[in-house]
Amino acid sequence: MAQVLEFKLPDLGEGLTEAEIVRWLVEVGDVVAIDQPVVEVETAKAMVEVPCPYGGVVTARFGEEGSELPVGAPLLTVAVGATEAPASPAPSTSSASSAGTPAAEEPSAGSESGSGSGNVLVGYGTGAPAARRRRIRPERAGTSAAPAPAPVVEHEPVPVAVPAAAGEVNGRQGPVAVVSPLVRRLARQHEIDLRRLAGSGPDGLILRADVDSAIRRAEEAARAQTRTTADGPVLAEAPTAGAAAPAAAAERIPLRGVRGAVADKLSRSRSEIPDATCWVDADATELMAARAAMNAASGPSGGPKVSVLALLARICTAALARYPELNSTVDTAAREIVRLPGVHLGFAAQTERGLVVPVVRDAHTRNAESIGAEIARLTELARTGKLSPAQLTGGTFTLNNYGVFGVDGSTPIINHPEAAMLGVGRIMPKPWVHNGELAVRQVVQLSLTFDHRVCDGGTAGGFLRYVADCVEQPAVLLRTL
Repeated sequence: MAQVLEFKLPDLGEGLTEAEIVRWLVEVGDVVAIDQPVVEVETAKAMVEVPCPYGGVVTARFGEEGSELPVGAPLLTVAVGATEAPASPAPSTSSASSAGTPAAEEPSAGSESGSGSGNVLVGYGTGAPAARRRRIRPERAGTSAAPAPAPVVEHEPVPVAVPAAAGEVNGRQGPVAVVSPLVRRLARQHEIDLRRLAGSGPDGLILRADVDSAIRRAEEAARAQTRTTADGPVLAEAPTAGAAAPAAAAERIPLRGVRGAVADKLSRSRSEIPDATCWVDADATELMAARAAMNAASGPSGGPKVSVLALLARICTAALARYPELNSTVDTAAREIVRLPGVHLGFAAQTERGLVVPVVRDAHTRNAESIGAEIARLTELARTGKLSPAQLTGGTFTLNNYGVFGVDGSTPIINHPEAAMLGVGRIMPKPWVHNGELAVRQVVQLSLTFDHRVCDGGTAGGFLRYVADCVEQPAVLLRTL
C-alpha cells in the first residue's frame, strides 16, 4: 500500500526564509526518483533546483509559478511505493471521523530505508521522513470524514457563492479555505476579509489571484468614494470628447528576490557603517601596455588572456597585504575590529536578475592569471543564474568596476559587513602631463569607500595611493611577487 509523504520547502541556507517558485520540473502523476530535482526556486541569493528526497508518484503540488513560499511550507506530496498515479488520494477516515482530529500515518521501519535518500540541503535531512500531516476541512452535511487537501493547480475551479453572513465561509461554518501563508499575509496587509471571498481554486480554495482581485476592487471603490466626497454625487453620463482621461495608476513592484536582498543589505550598510570616500585619477597607460604584452606573449611565456579586472584584483590583494586594516569587519556586539587572515575578493557583476557579488576565495594566494580564470568562471555562472549561495557570501573586500557602464566615478556603498570597496571608472584617453609635457594618456579614476571605524583617512589614502602607483607603474608589483 502506497504511503503519501509531504515534502516541504527546505532551509536553503544563509538565513533565507522564503523562495519564489520559478518553474515546476514535474507534473502531478509523474514518477520521480530519489534526489530528482522537482522545482526550480529563486532565493535572495541564487536560483536553486530543489531535489526531492522521496521516490514515488507526485500526487499534489502546492504553489504556482511566480508565487513565494516560506521555508517549511509544503511543496508537493509523493506516494511512496505507488507504481502509478492514484486516481483520488484520500485519507484514512477511521481515525479522523472517530476523533475529529487529523490522522497521521507513521512510516513503517521497512519503508524508512527506501523512501529517503540520506542526502541533505542545508537544514533538512531525509533519513527519517516525518509523519504525514493532513488538513481537516469543515464538515459538510451528511458526511463524517474530512476530505483530503486538494492540489492547487490540477482541477477546474468550482464556482462558490459569496455568503451573506460574515461568520460563514463559502456557505458553511468553519476555517477559511486558504492554504498559502502568503495569501493570508497579503489579505492582512490590505485588510481583506477572507471569509467574504469566494475562492476560485479547487473546492473553493482561496488563491492569491482572488485576493488580488479583491484588493483591486477595494482600491477602485476607495477612488470612487474620494471623487464622490470631493465633487458631490456623480451622475453617470456619456463621456464627452473633451473629457480628461483618468490618470494612470502607479506601478508597484515587490522588493523580493535579488532586488529585495540588495535593498536590505545596502540599507543596513548605510544605517550601520560611517563610510567615507576618497578618490584619485591615475595614468593607466603603462598598465594597459603591460597587459597587451602579457596577452601577446607566446611559447613558454604565453598563457590565457589576462583581463584588466584580474590585474586590478591582483593589485588589490597586494595593497591589502600592506594595509590589512581594510580587510576587516566590525563586531558591533563585542565592540571589536576583526582583522581577517585571508582575502576573499568579491567583484560586482550585473546580471538580468540584478546586481550580484561573486567571491574569489583565497585571492591573496592567487596570481593574476588564476584570479582572472576564477572571475571568468564565476561571471559565467552569474549570467546563467547558477551561482550557489556559498559563492555569493563570505567576501572580505569588494572590487567594483563600474567603468563598464561608461562612467568615470562613483561613491559606492560598502558591501556589508566588509570594511571597504574599491571603485574603478572607465579607462579613456585624456590630456595628461607626462614627463613634463602635455600628452594624451589612458586615464582612470579610482575611488575607495571605507568604514571610518576601522581606520583613519591616512590609512585609506595610503591604500589608494599604492593602488594608483601600481596602476601607473606596474613594476612596483615586482616587489611583492
